[in-house]
Amino acid sequence: MEVTQVLLNAQSIDGAVRKNAEESLKQFQEQNLPGFLLLLSGELVNEEKPVETRKLAGLILKNALDAKDQQRKVELVQRWLLLDGNAKSQIKAGLLKTLSSPVSDARSTASQVIAKVAGIELPHKQWPELIGSLLSNVHQLPAHVKQATLETLGYLCEEVSPDVIDQDQVNKILTAVVQGISASEGNIDVRLAATRALYNALGFAQANFSNDMERDYLMRVVCEATQSPDVRIRQAAFECLVSISSTYYEKLAPYIQDIFNITAKAVREDEEPVALQAVEFWSSICDEETDILEEYGGEFTGDSNIPCFYFIKQAIPALVPMLLETLLKQEEDQDQDEGAWNIAMAGGTCLGLVARTVGDDIVPLVVPFIEENITKPDWRQREAATYAFGSILEGPSPEKLIPLVNVALTFMLTALTKDPNSHVKDTTAWTLGRIFEFLHGSAVDTPIITQANCQQIITVLLQSMKDTPNVAEKACGALYFLAQGYEDVGPSSPLTPFFQEIVQSLLTVTHREDARESRLRTAAYETLNEVVRCSTEETAPLVLQLVPVITLELHNTLEGQKLSSDEKEKQSELQGLLCGCLQVIIQKLGSSESTKYVFMQYADQIMGLFLKVFACRSATVHEEAMLAIGALAYAAGPDFAKYMPEFYRYLEMGLQNFEEYQVCAVTVGVVGDICRALEDKIVPYCDGIMTQLLKNLSSNQLHRSVKPPIFSCFGDIALAVGEYFEKYLMWAMSALQSAAELSTHTTGDDELIEYINTLRNGILEAYSGIFQGFKNSPKTQLLIPYAPHILQFLDGIYMEKDMDDVVMKTAIGVLGDLADTLGSHAASLIQQSVSSKDFLNECLSSEDLMIKESAEWAKLAITRAISV
Repeated sequence: MEVTQVLLNAQSIDGAVRKNAEESLKQFQEQNLPGFLLLLSGELVNEEKPVETRKLAGLILKNALDAKDQQRKVELVQRWLLLDGNAKSQIKAGLLKTLSSPVSDARSTASQVIAKVAGIELPHKQWPELIGSLLSNVHQLPAHVKQATLETLGYLCEEVSPDVIDQDQVNKILTAVVQGISASEGNIDVRLAATRALYNALGFAQANFSNDMERDYLMRVVCEATQSPDVRIRQAAFECLVSISSTYYEKLAPYIQDIFNITAKAVREDEEPVALQAVEFWSSICDEETDILEEYGGEFTGDSNIPCFYFIKQAIPALVPMLLETLLKQEEDQDQDEGAWNIAMAGGTCLGLVARTVGDDIVPLVVPFIEENITKPDWRQREAATYAFGSILEGPSPEKLIPLVNVALTFMLTALTKDPNSHVKDTTAWTLGRIFEFLHGSAVDTPIITQANCQQIITVLLQSMKDTPNVAEKACGALYFLAQGYEDVGPSSPLTPFFQEIVQSLLTVTHREDARESRLRTAAYETLNEVVRCSTEETAPLVLQLVPVITLELHNTLEGQKLSSDEKEKQSELQGLLCGCLQVIIQKLGSSESTKYVFMQYADQIMGLFLKVFACRSATVHEEAMLAIGALAYAAGPDFAKYMPEFYRYLEMGLQNFEEYQVCAVTVGVVGDICRALEDKIVPYCDGIMTQLLKNLSSNQLHRSVKPPIFSCFGDIALAVGEYFEKYLMWAMSALQSAAELSTHTTGDDELIEYINTLRNGILEAYSGIFQGFKNSPKTQLLIPYAPHILQFLDGIYMEKDMDDVVMKTAIGVLGDLADTLGSHAASLIQQSVSSKDFLNECLSSEDLMIKESAEWAKLAITRAISV
């Protein structure tokens, strides 16, 4: 195979040539993997070849070793480990040789591939000589070899977990990296590569950070690098400081004053990329301290492993003025640009985090700045003052903030309509939203919205919805929180007199020509949904009037005109928003008998539209339409059965949709809604549904997050069909048992533990539904053989001590269900169980009322079972 030409063709502008080349690469890879990988590494190492083919060869090599998808990644790792040893040695030698290439793209690609190979081999105790040969490279003379090697060490630390490399080698890596950073290194590229490598190597430095001398040395080198003449090195050095702030928070006390001085200088004088990282350091310290304080309630006790050093509290007299200065460095067009990020925004964000960390203490430091700037002729000063005010509303106590808000509110409402500058209006609307989010609602004792100002607030917000898209979007947001604060006010809401006008204004916004800018249309629908969700019985007739309006809009999006792909995207976005809106309306009207009766007259028409939406085949819309159908099923109850013959094929399509797994997960949830609505009328569809669900569980292609809801769904089906579930019992129980075994004896990071708890909860909900479904039927004895395993599962999760409150409540409920359904058959098993008694007692004395209630019921059921 003439690989150079094929690689050039694979980058051709001509689609046919490109496709042809990609096909032949794929074919060769499938027919002869070792030969294919050898050819690629040969291309990458060969100095005669063009840069672009060397680079592409390296990239394909890298993609043959790693993939985003977990399943695929495992396959690629296995494939590499089984590869012929000679081929692997040749490839690795070629990669190491490429590090000394004069072509920087070739070196950089090789560094990444070496790290990927190391990520596979080092954990398997293969390639033991790699780190040694890299380290001997660092002392070589050509600067570019040094630079490439340090880059490789950086990537390697990113790919490999710290426990794979022994401490002696870690020390040598850190020494090489730190020498590369230090000012005595004359070459800028080497210093940059070393500083970036340190960022990835910090996780390996636990032991070094515990040693005072080594830590002092590391910190000194990093702080010196923040003063480098090269802006990229300064930025990379501050990135290291940010990482140190979260990884080694408890070791920072001796350095914090010096760090404050360097960050303050950078924020005030350095270029923006560096200044942003300097602010980020303090944001990161805020995150650490709020976490510690939330976890241990501020009192440092024996069980918290890290004390809070109150760095922020001590720094605020100097830190807050520094952050307030940044607010004056806005950019002219920052509101228009989605995802814009600059020093003013970073400073405001950090100020908000400081407010959450220190609470009331921040208020007296910020108020003078607001008072001084809020009426200045320069828009920057007015905007900065408003932004400062909005930033500190979460954290301090309402007692401290409400007097300020009462003074500021009228002023801000005037600014929102009268200020000549769009930035000031944008920030003012955002700040009003924050006021309503944090200081308005049933939890706050002193209301800031009174009969006197309610009318003015609503008038101003509705007027601002006609402003530029970015201001209108923030005004919608403020209205959203205004409505949310009146959620539990009883039969009558202060918003009732304005309901019609609010809804009308929001619908008008959705029809604006520029409604797609600044997420405006989405914001208007989200606000409309919230206004409907929080409305009271008084406005139910007005919500009913919305039904034909929204259904007509949805109907109009389904008229069969030919659309360009951009218009198609617009259309499906709108369909998704309208389905979401209908879902909220259905939930609202379906929750009271009087409105449900009138609403059901529209049900056929709405269901017909949803079925048409499915025919459009767009994932986000499918999800929204499915959720709306779930709400409709809940409202319609047994009457929903008439829609099943037509709806069933779309239900099945959703359950088979592994690609867009969120659609699959939502569909599984809707099966549960339908089971609750139809009860035993679901029987005709059960075979198809259960077959598909069992297929989903055994598939490796399905995202793991869908599996827990599938188990819960077994419980919903069993509850709906009762003893008819017998025909699926063996299959369901076998799937539940293997999942239950998987979910005990697991250790892992927080994310895995969270997933495991979701999985356990799904399994327990299935058991609970099955027990309750079979209760009082002559077939309960079918469940007896499974009881020992279920009790063993409960013992297992109790012993592991890592279940969350949700699992605890479901688990103690299952213990009760088992006793309740199996009666005397369960008694001796429960008495033999290792931990049932301890578990029950622990739940009985829980502070969580839900857990306590479940436990009291379980105790009753167990006592009854034992006394029989």
